[in-house]
Amino acid sequence: MNRPFTGRHMAAVLVTGFGVVIAVNMLMATLASQTFGGIVVKNSYVASQQFNGWLAEAKRQESLGWKVVAERRADGRVALTLSGAPADAAIEGLAWHPLGREADVALTFSPDGPNRFLSAESLSDGRWTLRLTIRAGGDLFRSESPIG
Repeated sequence: MNRPFTGRHMAAVLVTGFGVVIAVNMLMATLASQTFGGIVVKNSYVASQQFNGWLAEAKRQESLGWKVVAERRADGRVALTLSGAPADAAIEGLAWHPLGREADVALTFSPDGPNRFLSAESLSDGRWTLRLTIRAGGDLFRSESPIG
């Protein structure tokens, strides 16, 4: 038995086809907004002109041999383990939410043992990016890393 292809069949094909396209687009938009770190530059041309300077600064920083490991504790405070840097290093920190959902949080660190520092401020749950600036004896070390 062959039934004729009617306008209702065509409407069902169009609605189903566009429904699939819209569903996939919604899924991709949701995944993109939940996983994109939000790191962009205002002007890519200007940023490209500074690239060689950034490479030179990174090599100089790497030659210092300083290493920092950051972790967020259960109470939301940030714990740092700093190796290779002088004991009198001054640490400045800024935690920012990748998609700007929360306000930036300036972090102040105090010693918490040998080569250990602990922030006075707490971060709420979620994904954050931690930007650190460490100064000691005229040397400068910058670090930026995600912290969960």
